Amino acid sequence: MTLYGYWRSSAAYRVRIALNLKNIAHQHKSVHLVKDGGQQHSDSYVTLNPNQLVPTLVDDDFVVNQSLAIIDYLDEKYPQSPLYPQDLKDKTQVKALAYDIACDVHPLNNLRVLQYLSGPLAVSDAQKSEWYKHWISQGFAALETRLQQCAGKFCFKDQPSVADLCLIPQIYNAKRFNIDMSPYPTINRIAQECAKLNAFIDALPENQDDAS
Repeated sequence: MTLYGYWRSSAAYRVRIALNLKNIAHQHKSVHLVKDGGQQHSDSYVTLNPNQLVPTLVDDDFVVNQSLAIIDYLDEKYPQSPLYPQDLKDKTQVKALAYDIACDVHPLNNLRVLQYLSGPLAVSDAQKSEWYKHWISQGFAALETRLQQCAGKFCFKDQPSVADLCLIPQIYNAKRFNIDMSPYPTINRIAQECAKLNAFIDALPENQDDAS
């Protein structure tokens, strides 16, 4: 099993945590999103993933993109350390938390979006930072309210779930862009719990071989 990713990619970060939590043997192949004009645009990678994004998972002859689809595949193939609750309503609530981040927050601050703002649209660095801050703050404010209703040690009660896998990379990005995290005490508390687990520590961007 091979994960194609980039050390700073939030989506690849999610999958790394899932692989670690489930203790799944795998290898990592770096697709550097900046070097060489972006290695995701190379012919060999476009053949693998026409979306020209990371991550991509290759499991023998099976190839799948989209981090949440990959995580669902891993969760069903390797049922140990499940990433969703068993109860249907609980499972759906966890999915909603994950989608709040992966669908409504993360895409607006993805690298290719920021590159388009600063490139073809000629947005200044200050304006780009304001864009980032606006969408992160709006998303985190809503998430903080929801988590106050369902969080235990982690996003949903006391077991790590796919919601935590989405949250932690987004917090990492927010801090990288100097977002004030003080308005989100529940989010911060969950991050502290996740930071105690080796699965999250080993998945940190700076702990990856291609970190630069």
